[in-house]
Amino acid sequence: MIVDVHAHLFDQHRHLGETFVTQAGKAAGHEVDLSTHWSGYWESAPDDTVALVIGGKARLSGIWVDDRDVAEFVSSTNGRAVGFLSLDPTQSGWREELEFAHQELGLRGIKLMPMYAGFDPAAEEFDPLWEYAERNALPVLMHTGTTFMSQAVLAYARPAIADDIARRHPELRLILAHMGHPYEGECIAVIRKHPHVYADISALHYRPFQLWNTLMLVQEYGVWHKLLFGSDFPFTTVDDTIAGLQRIARVDTRGFEPLSLDEIDALIHRDALGLLGLSPSDRSVIPR
Repeated sequence: MIVDVHAHLFDQHRHLGETFVTQAGKAAGHEVDLSTHWSGYWESAPDDTVALVIGGKARLSGIWVDDRDVAEFVSSTNGRAVGFLSLDPTQSGWREELEFAHQELGLRGIKLMPMYAGFDPAAEEFDPLWEYAERNALPVLMHTGTTFMSQAVLAYARPAIADDIARRHPELRLILAHMGHPYEGECIAVIRKHPHVYADISALHYRPFQLWNTLMLVQEYGVWHKLLFGSDFPFTTVDDTIAGLQRIARVDTRGFEPLSLDEIDALIHRDALGLLGLSPSDRSVIPR
């Protein structure tokens, strides 16, 4: 089985603001279609793939996906997806949204976008959020790393922020998205230190040298087991991510120890559901 811990659900016209779409197009160098077409997702992934499906909420950057949309989609996938709710704690009513999406919609994790929403996730005022997640065994996928959005706050994208969170909430399952690129070394230091903090490798394979260097650091620090597979759909696919990892693993590294093919295969097939405390029954979400 392959567990993709980073797959988006959004409609460009309903969920994303014009500024976000325009800046994404400038970064890509061409006009973009950011709507997710999930028939294409399943066609470009092995049959045994399970996706952790995330929306996103960040008023500052013009991103707002209703948790009901995620729950409705997940309930239609015949157990092939697990739904995560999203929060922007800079907005009033986030506590009620958290409880409703978890307790009424049955969503099984949380997606946070501190950089895009403009908040410091380690600030003590947000401890109630982390306490709820830890108490209710809700894993959290938190964006770390760079972006094309001019409004976003890079200081809130550094992986080291997670150190404060994990020290205060040691039983929390936390995933640092994109290995915090370009701060991958910082990310490795954090995931090595905390037993329940992981990193996903989504959206990195199309920077092959950077990813090779990152995985070599992972190998040298002995933290292969802390990496989780992720695609960052719709920006790339499961199949392309697997192919990118396998291609990097076969780079001629004369004079250096090669990357472990066995470890890369283990990364691709890692049981992220088990590590995050998500049982098979959590894969079927039916909104009430």
